[in-house]
Amino acid sequence: MANIEINILNTLQNIRTPVLDSLMTFITSLGNGGIIWIIIGILLLFQKDKKYKNMGFTLLLSLIISSIIGLGIIKPIVRRPRPFSTFDFKGLLIDAPLDFSFPSGHTASSFAAATSIYLFGKKLGLYAFLLSILISFSRMYHYVHYPTDVFAGILLGVVSGVLSKKIRDNIELKVSTK
Repeated sequence: MANIEINILNTLQNIRTPVLDSLMTFITSLGNGGIIWIIIGILLLFQKDKKYKNMGFTLLLSLIISSIIGLGIIKPIVRRPRPFSTFDFKGLLIDAPLDFSFPSGHTASSFAAATSIYLFGKKLGLYAFLLSILISFSRMYHYVHYPTDVFAGILLGVVSGVLSKKIRDNIELKVSTK
């Protein structure tokens, strides 16, 4: 599997151009620390419409869940080195991440947020998924994640988004029955 993954990453290096390098660097920066999703979640919390408030709460909760599981539990257990360090890749366009590779935190947070948004509004969710896909792709383009890191991040993110919606629905049910 490792050879297939490295072949994919190396193939992505063949499509690099200065314009694409700049675009992918910008896109990957949107996912740094989940900042774009945190901003969106906070903005949603301050909306008058209850649907958007609930969307914002669910989104932020999904980020917390995916971070605890991905960054706090899985990464320290798996301890997978990043591809650029394993294969002595010299073409990094971004600062070298210092943590482990599996799963992709950028991907997990992006798909957690996108899933949360989608569960409240399909159209907005599709836009969020598009951004999530771009952020995830940028992590492989930058040689900082293997495809399986990204795939695991997608799974973790979707599960976190669904779980956060179930938790939010359960909280609302308990509050409304009192």
